[in-house]
Amino acid sequence: MSLDAARKAPQQQPQASAGHNRNGVPVLPGTGMHRLRLNPNTEHKPESYEDMQLDFSPLFFSSLESYLPPSMLALSRDAKLQYMCDILLRYSPEGERNRVQRHHEYRQKIIANYQPLFKELYTMNAANFFVPSFLYAINANKEESFRSVMAEPVSGVFTFEMLQPQFCDLLFSEVQNFERWVHKTKFRIMRPNTMNKFGAVLDDFGLEAMLNRLMEDFIRPISKIFFPEVGGATLDSHHGFVVEYGIDRDVELGFHVDDSEVTLNICLGNQFSGGDLFLGGVRCDKHVNTEAQPEEILDYSHVPGQAVLHRGCHRHGARATISGHRVNLLLWCRSSVFRELRKYQRDFSSWCGECQREKRERQQNSIAATKEELLKREGKPAQ
Repeated sequence: MSLDAARKAPQQQPQASAGHNRNGVPVLPGTGMHRLRLNPNTEHKPESYEDMQLDFSPLFFSSLESYLPPSMLALSRDAKLQYMCDILLRYSPEGERNRVQRHHEYRQKIIANYQPLFKELYTMNAANFFVPSFLYAINANKEESFRSVMAEPVSGVFTFEMLQPQFCDLLFSEVQNFERWVHKTKFRIMRPNTMNKFGAVLDDFGLEAMLNRLMEDFIRPISKIFFPEVGGATLDSHHGFVVEYGIDRDVELGFHVDDSEVTLNICLGNQFSGGDLFLGGVRCDKHVNTEAQPEEILDYSHVPGQAVLHRGCHRHGARATISGHRVNLLLWCRSSVFRELRKYQRDFSSWCGECQREKRERQQNSIAATKEELLKREGKPAQ
């Protein structure tokens, strides 16, 4: 169902009957102003929208459904979808919808013409993709099981073995095959982001469904435990891509934050030296350019198959790759629910390091002022 469908109306419309709109969809009392709940209904089991042609990811609608008013939850899937689409129409300008449609057509053109080298990569096969220790932790699905296979070198940055060497080699070869096809056909592709001039968007040539499974079944359970304050439990869309570093490619990457709630960064190889990932603390938009504290600073050396997982707002960059060719898989995981709720937030001290520091400073100053006032009342000199 397209979001535009709600705006398209025939010249002669049937009259709305009591309790229904002109399309026969039930209209609940008081739903003239479509609203969402502030907090999700954690006991509600949302519908699947995988079989429908939608302008947004089916996971997005499944996630959003938990925020519907209680009176909506018992209605049909079509009624709930119409309600959610009506809400989205208020926030999705026509220009943005046109951009999404053009990107969809661009992607379909690639998929129709590019012949995959390794078709087994395009369907999730956990036993062939992941190392046993990671699968054990995922199957146990408890904080202690995750921590048993992870290191946390600084607060909020987790490193762990994840991908089997064969999978890394196959994906690396698939990317090279895609780049040869691009060069041969002179097809103009979109690069992963505004920062990287080399690399490819994996979603654009058919790997979207596999990466969706990666996010939903493997990254979201971890993020639900370690990153709940930035929407880790409600991740519903992603941007999956590879970046390439080397003397004849991107050499380094400056200090920045990602357009994600949670970022998965995995080195695929190849032979290289340098290129360390450096991190410098979690920040909200207001404090993104503030100085990093000593305890927040980390330099991490990439190891093929090993993952780094952190909040997207955890500032980081890539040091210069001195020699060789390094390729990394990036999965930017996003939560549309968190992004909507964040518009109404004013306090980010649950995750922003600088907000936390300022809050502690205010508390200390308040305690000191109270102590000084008490000493004055007792006639004692302030210490």
